[in-house]
Amino acid sequence: MGRHNTIAGRMASASAARARLFTKLAREIMVSAKNGSDASTNSALRAAVTKAKDNSMPKENIERAIKKGSGEFSTTNYEEITYEGYGPGGCAVMIEVLTDNKNRTHPEIRRIFEKNKGNIAEMGAVSWVFQKFGVFIFDKRKTSEDDIMNVALEAGAEDVQTEDNFISVYCPVTLFGFLRDAFVAAHFEFEKTGLELIPNNFIELNEEQEKTVDELLEKLADHDDVQNVYHNVK
Repeated sequence: MGRHNTIAGRMASASAARARLFTKLAREIMVSAKNGSDASTNSALRAAVTKAKDNSMPKENIERAIKKGSGEFSTTNYEEITYEGYGPGGCAVMIEVLTDNKNRTHPEIRRIFEKNKGNIAEMGAVSWVFQKFGVFIFDKRKTSEDDIMNVALEAGAEDVQTEDNFISVYCPVTLFGFLRDAFVAAHFEFEKTGLELIPNNFIELNEEQEKTVDELLEKLADHDDVQNVYHNVK
């Protein structure tokens, strides 16, 4: 697994997961739009819409989500919740959720952990393992790795990594907007962008434990209410 697997490791199945990604992005927009449907005055909505556009979400999907969130189409209210837990071998797991019924979601997440040799932990138990970074993913088949590197480092990126056909650029959260503007000005096409929780340290598991962790992470990611799943398995 490893640091650059937080996003890039999931890109291989991006086409199959695109519909699920759009659903998750729409929920983020809906939550942000509760405080106003005008992105020029609602900074949270502006950030959610920008993220959706960067991830190629169709304009009509974005507009529909804004209308739902502002109450024009729907009165469903979503709540943001972060769950913390341990997987096999004591690995740290963080789950970001958007749910319209936490009394349903919490036991479902707990059961997923229990069925895959893990358990939900108290708040703060594993969050110290992670730090939030801005992350940009590019397909190196579509752009020059050297060009990405030059723009990234000049704009203040902290790290650039390459895995398979993808280039991952990491930056402090405070520089996310600045770096994004630099990439847009250079006419680079994003495969995925966002703010991700990156582990400060990693643990190694044996083959059996790693297989069980993979199953746990897959089940969590497939849950309708789960937006993001993070871990510290090397």
